[in-house]
Amino acid sequence: MFRSLIETARNNPLAKPFLAEANCQTKSSDVSGTGMAAAAAEETSCEFGSNKYYALCGFGGILSCGITHTAVVPLDLVKCRIQVNPEKYGGIVNGFRLTVQEGGMKELAKGWAPTAIGYSAQGLCKFGFYEVFKIVYGNAMGEENAFLWRTSLYLVASASAEFFADIALCPMEAVKVRIQTQPGWSSTLREGFPRILKEEGINGFYKGLVPLWARQIPYTMMKFSCFERTLEALYKYVVPKPRSECNKSEQLMVTFTAGYIAGVFCAIVSHPADTIVSKLNNAPGSNFVSAAKELGLKGMWKGLGPRIIMIGTLTALQWFIYDSVKVYFRLPRPPPPEMPESLKRKLAQQQ
Repeated sequence: MFRSLIETARNNPLAKPFLAEANCQTKSSDVSGTGMAAAAAEETSCEFGSNKYYALCGFGGILSCGITHTAVVPLDLVKCRIQVNPEKYGGIVNGFRLTVQEGGMKELAKGWAPTAIGYSAQGLCKFGFYEVFKIVYGNAMGEENAFLWRTSLYLVASASAEFFADIALCPMEAVKVRIQTQPGWSSTLREGFPRILKEEGINGFYKGLVPLWARQIPYTMMKFSCFERTLEALYKYVVPKPRSECNKSEQLMVTFTAGYIAGVFCAIVSHPADTIVSKLNNAPGSNFVSAAKELGLKGMWKGLGPRIIMIGTLTALQWFIYDSVKVYFRLPRPPPPEMPESLKRKLAQQQ
């Protein structure tokens, strides 16, 4: 299977014109045609679409999602409490004040363990499978269609990856939300995980899977497609020089900017489902429909402000960390897609 994926990667139109020079086994005599090709061969540590490439992309996903989500646990905790009990906690400032007043500063760290484990697993699948699906689907579409319909390609590849990522995340998300929003419930992962298993069985971990898909799949589709197209636009219209002339620090700053812009849109698109997930895991016996009815349309948008701040910063940092991992391990980093020569010739003939 992995061999077929590597062969698919070699033909992937989104990797061109970089892919031909990205093979870590290439000898210097093989790339004597251009200085750029030689530089690319020296800079990369493995072949685009190889087993090592996918493994390190997955590792980058673990770091980017695990570190960032754990870092914003205090904000996430307050956001969840506002969603579940808006009458009590009100806005973000009052939510922080009441949380600290009731449980001290240590209260803000509640749920850090299931967050770290759950979102690390999610990041592994999200980023790792996105790279796989983007290559597989891009090759199936063909070079010209993959370029013309690249936004659709990003959307479908990211949705496919997130489908599996949420299955990995869901059990830890169930434990996290209950720790954070149910006073008197178990306060640690060590206590909470076996408690759900004993009281509700395996289904207790996955009763929030459908609303989690409803929250995370649109979020991830926006996260990847908006990031890819924003990155492309920044290099085309904002950055005063081509990406190939930017140093690594400059490229990472462009990555951070594109990530933050994508994060704002992510937060807005996925917020109603996020509120329902919090409500579901806080109310045993409820389901997606009943939770939505109880919240109402207005209630689904409670906590949007802190979530925009959290997700915007989170998404920007995730892309920054992920791209930094690629830079550190010298992974192939193809430039923004360029129109294939065959398509240029067709357009020229039509004029």
